[in-house]
Amino acid sequence: MSTLLYALGRWSYRHPWRVLVSWILLLGLAGGGALAFSTGTDNSFSIPGTESQAGLEQLGRTFPQVSGTSAQIVVVAADGDQVTDPQYAEAIEDAVDDLAAIDDVLGVTDPFDETVAGLVNDDDTAAIIRLQFNGQVTDVSDAAKQTLGEVSSDLAAALPAGSEVALGGDLFSASIPGLTITELVGVIIALLVLMVTFRSFLVAGLPLATALIGVGLSMALILLATAFASISSTTPLLALMLGLAVGIDYALFIAARHQDQVRGGMDPEESIARATGTAGSAVVFAGVTVLIALIGLGFANIPFLTTMGIAASVAVALAVAVAVTLTPALLGFIKGRVVGRMRSASSKRRRPPRGFASRWVTTVTRHPVVTTIAVVVGLGIVAIPAGSLTLALPNAGVQPESSQARQSYDLAAEEFGPGFNGPLIMTGTIVTSTDPLGLMEDLAAEVEEVPGVKEIALATPNETADTGIIQIIPETAPDAPETAQLVRDLRALAPDLADEYGIELSVTGFTAVAIDISDRLGAALLPFGLFVVGLSFILLMIVFRSIAVPITATLGYLLSVLAAFGVVAAVFEWGWFADLLHVARVGPVISFMPIVLMGVLFGLAMDYQVFLVSRMREDYVHASRAREGRADRLTALGAVRSGFTASARVVTAAALIMFAVFAAFVPEGDSSIKPIALGLAVGIAVDAFLVRMTLIPALMALLGEKAWWMPRWLDRVLPHFDIEGEAVEREIALADWPEPQTTAAVVGERVAVHAEAGRAGSVTLFDDATFRLEPGDTLIASGDPRAGRAFALTVAGRLSPDGGLLRVGGHLLPGRAAWVRAHVAVALLTAADDPLRDLRRALRGTPSIVVVDGLDTLDAAERDQAAALLRDAAGPDRGALTLVVTAASDTAVFGVLADAHRDAPSTLSLRAHAHSTTAEVTA
Repeated sequence: MSTLLYALGRWSYRHPWRVLVSWILLLGLAGGGALAFSTGTDNSFSIPGTESQAGLEQLGRTFPQVSGTSAQIVVVAADGDQVTDPQYAEAIEDAVDDLAAIDDVLGVTDPFDETVAGLVNDDDTAAIIRLQFNGQVTDVSDAAKQTLGEVSSDLAAALPAGSEVALGGDLFSASIPGLTITELVGVIIALLVLMVTFRSFLVAGLPLATALIGVGLSMALILLATAFASISSTTPLLALMLGLAVGIDYALFIAARHQDQVRGGMDPEESIARATGTAGSAVVFAGVTVLIALIGLGFANIPFLTTMGIAASVAVALAVAVAVTLTPALLGFIKGRVVGRMRSASSKRRRPPRGFASRWVTTVTRHPVVTTIAVVVGLGIVAIPAGSLTLALPNAGVQPESSQARQSYDLAAEEFGPGFNGPLIMTGTIVTSTDPLGLMEDLAAEVEEVPGVKEIALATPNETADTGIIQIIPETAPDAPETAQLVRDLRALAPDLADEYGIELSVTGFTAVAIDISDRLGAALLPFGLFVVGLSFILLMIVFRSIAVPITATLGYLLSVLAAFGVVAAVFEWGWFADLLHVARVGPVISFMPIVLMGVLFGLAMDYQVFLVSRMREDYVHASRAREGRADRLTALGAVRSGFTASARVVTAAALIMFAVFAAFVPEGDSSIKPIALGLAVGIAVDAFLVRMTLIPALMALLGEKAWWMPRWLDRVLPHFDIEGEAVEREIALADWPEPQTTAAVVGERVAVHAEAGRAGSVTLFDDATFRLEPGDTLIASGDPRAGRAFALTVAGRLSPDGGLLRVGGHLLPGRAAWVRAHVAVALLTAADDPLRDLRRALRGTPSIVVVDGLDTLDAAERDQAAALLRDAAGPDRGALTLVVTAASDTAVFGVLADAHRDAPSTLSLRAHAHSTTAEVTA
């Protein structure tokens, strides 16, 4: 990975216009497609497979008058008046007639209809006009909504002064999130942090430019996707918030490494290649962790949440792609001006850079026990309010008080009771009943006795008497925990009603759907948390080759999540600082806040863990090598301090930028985004400054050299991920091996390969293999068949060498194994079903290097044909063919090679050390 990014960074630096124009062209195409085909976002929520959703779908078929979305107009008489007075009643009657003429309206319920009860309150001071629409929220046209608003305004004008009219209901319960000026504040703060970090306005603008291009492209793609899929209105804003934050940070990591290297005297082109290969590798790893966590939102099995995770992951993937391509390209425009303003030499002598970071980590690691206890206890206290966190989908009650929907919600709750804003429906098939009206009355009487039911607003069969409904008004608000409990109690009652009346009833309605979604999300938290924690543990073991580091990192992540939940609960449940943060109403937070916060914060926490601890590991490894492997506690402590000091500046800047971007969405943000943004802002601050930069160094100091311990068997099993660009550093260090501008096609020095052998540990298949082939040369490697097969696979890039140096086709292995696999042909003839076919396939085209194993296993006729194939492959019009042949005996293949005109091949004897243990090596 790092070597590929190294080459990509250099290419982008050399061709900045190509890269920039390509991204702008993609942005233009996506933007044009979004303008042409976007159908807008969707505010409806559904959850297939639940009782409530199935009930709504059944009602849509059998009782459409109650299955679609609804709206209501609340009329409150002036002080001293009653809505039954003639001036009110006449105006309401006129409004009912006008409303019935609106397209998409299935029916209008007149509050004064003798067959209707409950739409005029007990004091006759308020009335409600109910409207039922054909279809869901997204099916109602804008023209119908506009006409509805006009009728409501005309009704308000016709009523006496002092009366109140408010339009609301399910149709207006969800607001469409939008951007405000406060989001720009976050970008300005990010720019200021970048200017301080880089000491250059020019360089500081580059991460912002790359992030804005990436965010613009992701937003355009999301809006374009609305033509093919249903996407909630929260999704684009979440993708914007996340894409902007990670886009700035990822470009910052690469640009900061580049600037440090150029300031140290490195050539700018070489520097950007190295920065992309090293810091870029960490960026890719960090982006992958965020992607996995976001895609893991599908654990909840809720379509709109899965779509949200995919859309946000697109924003993150684009941020990574833009960072590793466009950042080097833009830096290619400014060349050496990247150094910015540097401190004078006398200033450096007086006040060394990063002095605070050095003093901080020294203090923390000098008192690790006190630091650890203080951080853990402090975050534990902050997390206490998390125990009272309740979840619900947003409704009109969380909208600003200035909105009509909120006013309608509050007036209905005040005049009719809070449960009036969230009626429940019990429905079932009654086709077998001989007395449908009497049956519905009996069922209503049973349901009315359930605690939490305020009244039964309606109990009736449909026109064909095959489906009945019971409309239930709860005593509590739709997002109250008591209402959720009522839904569970009604469902628990349904089997008893089925036994007594022979009717299977289900609980549905939009309030029940919202409760089911919240329950499903709550149930998904544990498996999702285990997935995230388990994933983080495994990924960190792969990166750091340690057991202790992943444990401390995972525990730190859990502390950050709990602290973030605690702050969100304190603000939105307990009301702390609610007015300051413009919280419209204290109460439950949006249902998917915890799972989104856990997923996003996981990826971002791993960013800081990687950039801080990988530098500590690098210093520890170098110090251990300098002491010939004799590392002790002082060596480990020194690595913690030096690694922290070297990386603290960029991590601090990244965390401040993240915090600023997320926090900017809190004061004036949409009610759905506000708790997510606050949780992410708090989570980032806690994780970066208290966990990664305080708790982790303290724990590393306590663990000492044991922090880097891992069982040998586990080290061998886990794959290797070059997070800090070790392959790039190795390539640079060996750039002149075996000599500058080498002409060798294949060259190896003391190459060795080992294999796993169960409890016996590892066995040596071959070692100390030194050889050199110029273009057109032939090498016969003979010895144990297992060693020969391993040697063939190693030269062909299919097996990584465990020791020594190996360059094939000018590319160093194992770092360039991908290139070698693509350009070096290999034919494994031993036990092949058709060895000549495999050899012919390997020689197809014009390969310059071919590896053949098992040529000696062919019979006489097959050897003649093999010789002819090799002779044709090395013809005068095919170019020089470098051939590597492995066999049990070199004499067995000399004849074949002679017939193929491969003169004077060099030979290599492979020394196998398999002992009595069988080691299998396969392609």
